[in-house]
Amino acid sequence: VQLQASGGGLVRHGDSLRLSCTASGFNLDHYLIGWFRQAPGQEREGVICISRNSGTSYYADSVKGRFTISRDNTKNTVYLQMSGLRPDDTAVYYCAAEKTRFDYYCAGVETNYDYWGQGTQVTVSS
Repeated sequence: VQLQASGGGLVRHGDSLRLSCTASGFNLDHYLIGWFRQAPGQEREGVICISRNSGTSYYADSVKGRFTISRDNTKNTVYLQMSGLRPDDTAVYYCAAEKTRFDYYCAGVETNYDYWGQGTQVTVSS
């Protein structure tokens, strides 16, 4: 059972990047997926979440209008599309999966999540 986050890299201010979160060993159909990030010297924060029926919840106001989340259950993958990247988006980005029986449910409570990816570094230069 594993979550693999990928797609990070070094980009310039204003660039776009797409992160992927792929599950192996279990089906994402039954899970909501959250993306979190941790900047150097800061606590990890919730960024965005997608419910089982693809509803979106934002936990970081700073990403509204710039980040979107989507899921492709046929590929067992969730995507985080980031555009208009800024230097303060620099962080290690983690995806996490929480099993739920509710289609519309999404929450940013870290302790509720069952599985975590290893993190992928996103660095935005000014």
